[in-house]
Amino acid sequence: MPVAMELSRIIISEINDQQVIYLKEIDGDRSFPILIGIFEATSIDRRVKGLPTPRPLTHDLIVNVVENLGGELQDVVVSELKEHTYYARLRVRQGGELIEIDARPSDAIAVAVTCDPVLPIYVNEDVLNDVLGQQ
Repeated sequence: MPVAMELSRIIISEINDQQVIYLKEIDGDRSFPILIGIFEATSIDRRVKGLPTPRPLTHDLIVNVVENLGGELQDVVVSELKEHTYYARLRVRQGGELIEIDARPSDAIAVAVTCDPVLPIYVNEDVLNDVLGQQ
């Protein structure tokens, strides 16, 4: 059963290649970090702060393409953790069918915060058990 999470922190460092986002359980105390790239961290940060961009960014493009093709972005699920790599699914409803699209968690979360309202973010319980058992 997936656990409802929210983006709780974004840490952008100009001296490191990898940035960090933290997901926190909405109805609980569990949280964990995910290392992401600078582009994704910056895109997420801009959206969270409501900063405009002069032209659509990649995550805006994804949202626009899905919507213009008649799909409805439903949610994001961080589905697996394999060999220290997280996997996610961007879930889209189209014509009554649920389509799951493989995505990096950073891209899926960037799409989630680009949507208005922000898409729900879920993490599979197995992922939480794996990551929290490793800390």
